[in-house]
Amino acid sequence: MDTDHHDNTGDHHDTSPERRTTAADVLAGVDLTGRRYLVTGGGSGLGLASVEALVGAGAAVIIATRDPSNVDALARSGDVDVRQLDLADLDSVRSFVRAWDRPLDGLIANAGVMALPERRLSASGWEMQLATNHLGHFALALGLHEHLVAAGDARIVVVSSGAQLLAPLDLDDPHFARRPYDPWVAYAQSKTADVLMAVGMARRWAGDGITANAVAPGWIRTRLQRHVDPVSLRSMGVYEEDGKVHTPAFFKTTAQGAADQVSLVAAPATAHVTGRYFEDGRPAAVVEGGTGLQSGVASWSIDPDTADGLWELGLAAIE
Repeated sequence: MDTDHHDNTGDHHDTSPERRTTAADVLAGVDLTGRRYLVTGGGSGLGLASVEALVGAGAAVIIATRDPSNVDALARSGDVDVRQLDLADLDSVRSFVRAWDRPLDGLIANAGVMALPERRLSASGWEMQLATNHLGHFALALGLHEHLVAAGDARIVVVSSGAQLLAPLDLDDPHFARRPYDPWVAYAQSKTADVLMAVGMARRWAGDGITANAVAPGWIRTRLQRHVDPVSLRSMGVYEEDGKVHTPAFFKTTAQGAADQVSLVAAPATAHVTGRYFEDGRPAAVVEGGTGLQSGVASWSIDPDTADGLWELGLAAIE
């Protein structure tokens, strides 16, 4: 099946209006003419929904994607530029950064991979989910920092997941060199790392006029879940019958799932919000992480000491 972001956690019974707000809704009446945004993985799924909303409000948008030839035709309309970027390849990130030459008003770190069935390492020696979901975006944001500063009031939004509730980041063995590899633990810690990245950026870059936040889009069918096994998909409520994929009513559309990331990157109401984790239109409550949780941000995902340790780990990898 063709699926993408994100969650294998969430409240199946939450029918609040905030969950059904779309990306276009949060930008209704907002004029983004003259503003420029970068969306990784913007050719499909949540990324494309974000691109469409931003372009609809008058913004110029750059889509960064591993395969530009695979970008949905809709993403090529309007003021959209498509560029190649492989987040798992730091040389690709460096090339992308070197080619950038203008102020950047916002970055949506949206691209990602989920539940790779076997342990794989990137060329830099990082576990592939952590390399793609976190390190590539970390290197990209650091590389574009001067251009974000030049915008004067830039915003960064990191797309995380409710999966961050399931596992902390293991700074002693982040790449599963000594512990058994588990696809979901690896995914969960990569999404924990994404929240920690936003926390680190918010603390370090506030003086540069840059805000940074993380979001959990919720349950959405997109391409991200392409590596998920049928048993796990059925546990999420998704199943195939007669050759058709059946999606539960509690799932969001991509336009609904993209609402928070678009709001945090461009809506006037969130201009000064930073260092937070949003779900369903509001900052999440801090909870103790663990299985069986339906919402919230785990305390380990916002721990400042872990955020600092991850920052140093990332710097060592990209220098």
